[in-house]
Amino acid sequence: MERPLESLVVRHTLRVPAPSGPAGEGGPAARRFDAALLSVGFKLSAPLLEHLSGLAEETVVETAARTLDTVREMTGDHVAHNVYFKDFPANVPDTFEFWAQCVREALADDGARPGTLAQLSTGVLDLLTLPSYGNYRHAYEEMLAAHEELIAAAGDRMTVLHPGGALDGELTALYLALAGRTTPLGEEGLRDLALLAEHCAGGPQPAEIPVRENRAVVNRARLGLGADLLVDTVTDVLRLACALSDGDVSLTEPTRLKSPSRPVRRALLAALDAVVAASPAKLADVLAHREEFKRLGERLHPHEYPRWPHAARVFAVARGEEEARTLEGRVEELLGSGDAVGAARLLAAAAPGRLLRSLDRLLREGAGPGERQAVAAAAEEALPRVSGRVLLSVREHLHHRTGAPRARRVFVNRRGGAWAGADTRAPLPEAEAGRLIAALDAEVERRLPDPGHLLVDPAVLGVALPLSGKATAAGLGVLPRGSLSEVDGELLRFFVHWTQTRRSTDYDLSAVMLDSAYEPLSWLSYTSLQAVGGEHSGDITDAPAPDGASEFINLRLGAVEGDFIVPQVNLFSGEGFEEVAESFFGFMLRDGEQLGRPFEARTVRMKSELRGPGRVALPLVFLRGEDGGWRAKWLHLYLRGTPAANRVEENRATVGTLVRAVVEREYLTVGHLVGLLAGRAAATTEWDGTEPPAGPVTYIGLERPEGLHPESVVFTPENLGALIPA
Repeated sequence: MERPLESLVVRHTLRVPAPSGPAGEGGPAARRFDAALLSVGFKLSAPLLEHLSGLAEETVVETAARTLDTVREMTGDHVAHNVYFKDFPANVPDTFEFWAQCVREALADDGARPGTLAQLSTGVLDLLTLPSYGNYRHAYEEMLAAHEELIAAAGDRMTVLHPGGALDGELTALYLALAGRTTPLGEEGLRDLALLAEHCAGGPQPAEIPVRENRAVVNRARLGLGADLLVDTVTDVLRLACALSDGDVSLTEPTRLKSPSRPVRRALLAALDAVVAASPAKLADVLAHREEFKRLGERLHPHEYPRWPHAARVFAVARGEEEARTLEGRVEELLGSGDAVGAARLLAAAAPGRLLRSLDRLLREGAGPGERQAVAAAAEEALPRVSGRVLLSVREHLHHRTGAPRARRVFVNRRGGAWAGADTRAPLPEAEAGRLIAALDAEVERRLPDPGHLLVDPAVLGVALPLSGKATAAGLGVLPRGSLSEVDGELLRFFVHWTQTRRSTDYDLSAVMLDSAYEPLSWLSYTSLQAVGGEHSGDITDAPAPDGASEFINLRLGAVEGDFIVPQVNLFSGEGFEEVAESFFGFMLRDGEQLGRPFEARTVRMKSELRGPGRVALPLVFLRGEDGGWRAKWLHLYLRGTPAANRVEENRATVGTLVRAVVEREYLTVGHLVGLLAGRAAATTEWDGTEPPAGPVTYIGLERPEGLHPESVVFTPENLGALIPA
């Protein structure tokens, strides 16, 4: 149990928990550890190196082995990345010449010749039937021998590992941070919280667990300890039932509920009974998940427990045997009668967060300036009772709802599924929108802490606020959807790796180049191995365990035509992104003369998990600036695609539409919060990468600098969610 928990601390905090062991002469082992880390783009901070040097050699070696395993997985270096063309990116053949060579080899093969001739006679040939197509033609070790060593460069990534405290203390701090987050966690974050809750649920707890999904995960652990459950709605109990069934606690996907033991039944029924007894109006929440509550009732057998009559009412409402009038129904009645102001005041009193999320419609429903002003006034009165995440989300929304309407509107669901449709909404009046934006900013600023001396890395200002972990994939160097980051290398290399679970699975890495109007110019894929100053490593069509399969695209940025580069991963056949044992995408940056293997961990700038509902993944887009330099904007989108044979040639138009919507949208960034914080700071300093101030600071940046005062408060991408006020 200790090793995976220690790994969680390293992944989430870039701190190495203090090893427990005797003092000794660990200096030589610590320096070897540091050298091994350098090969994967990590290094020990000076305090951590000093601490390890004072421990026994055996303790240092054990710590090094565990930590190296963790950071290699973080970069994608835990697997052997082979390529179809051994010399890639050199000696990649012309696409049609390569296909012709595969045909010639098939005709020379006695077993393959008859089938190949039969296909050729029809004028249609399936490449996948050719023996030399789609499978590695050499061992991984042969590929390594064909490449020279990577030449170290100043631009290589260097991620610093800092010293942590004792493991139990680090685990408790991480548990409190994740459980108490004011924004939803992603899929991996929820899994990590579940592991931590098993270890920490009996110890210190956060003052509040505001996110319902987090509460469900913690409640599962509390139930196992016999502790009181944290529930105040009937939906909290349903989420807990889903957690106990290893299902979706967000209630987005259906969960096949398991039949719980009698003690668990009693605990769930008692919780439902207490919620309804305290507030019978909460029975209305059942209607949003009526079928799920019916299934829950079948597992809990409420008729066997007459001492909890209020719990039985929950299932009577689900079956339609008891009526529960919903707030939504009352709001719709008021809107149907033309009373937008009445609807706003009702929501302000009963559900202020819902009022803010309904502002767009309410302002459009207002009959005139007077009614719109009254709606805005109701919203302003409700602001102190709305979560900071909702305040900031509505602030971003209102910013885009004045002026000329956009022709297309992009929708993104909680799992990254994306689609586009016509935007037929009328724009909001600038007077009311401006008034509300000012009120929202004032309320957010009121809740922000006093930062003291504020130290800001300018590179973080373009990072989109992490208003939901659902908008960020798990991985290394990954930023929330809409974030902008600089690209500072000459060679850009994409990679994808996947390992199938049961069925033969073929993923295809591609990249399409778009012009300034978002129209496709050219692409690199298995159907176009050479183009626009780049090369494709070759098509791999099967990815069995344990080695899986990898594909790469190499681009010389100075030779790329067009204004946008959009890498994508297409599912051609087999298992989806959520079915395979493992799948991840990333990119590397290198100087032009660095050489090295196709995959070099210390040049990896980003590696993200591919876990989404569609069959075409769009992780990010690269934009050419007016100065000719490139920046990355993060997408984290999945297109539905087709059941099979997804190809870059078939989805170019859809990709262009979605990319345009994200690129042209102004996301609310860390820079916005920094501007509000600066008004409360004693001093604000732009960090220039040199020696930090001697005293405590509030630091906001992409990486924690060495040498910060120990009492400093630090915000980096690993914990940017903590910047969002409650």
